[in-house]
Amino acid sequence: MSKALDRQLVQDRALRDAALELVKADVSHLRMDMNAAGLASRFATRMSEGATDLYEEAVEKADDNRGVLAALIAAVVLWFARNPLLSLLPDMDDDPAADDEQSGEWEYEDTEDYDPELDEPDA
Repeated sequence: MSKALDRQLVQDRALRDAALELVKADVSHLRMDMNAAGLASRFATRMSEGATDLYEEAVEKADDNRGVLAALIAAVVLWFARNPLLSLLPDMDDDPAADDEQSGEWEYEDTEDYDPELDEPDA
């Protein structure tokens, strides 16, 4: 029985040593790879790959939903052009005097003919 155990022990040690050599080789390759390509270049590579994937997915979704995309673009254009478009419309205020009362300012067309007694309430 001891010969079988000795043989098994030798095989297990050989297997352990082979696994240790593989791990050391992997660590060595990883260190050489890290030295060859710095952290910044790795980051840039991953970001560009991610951006490319995102762009491809966006193009695919846009092809599938052209109507929704067109409506979205039209809404954004109208939003940014709202002030010039609203300035083209006439002022729809029915009571121009209401603005004067709210602001507290009175404008007189002809100040030379202004008579303050006419603004006084009748007693």
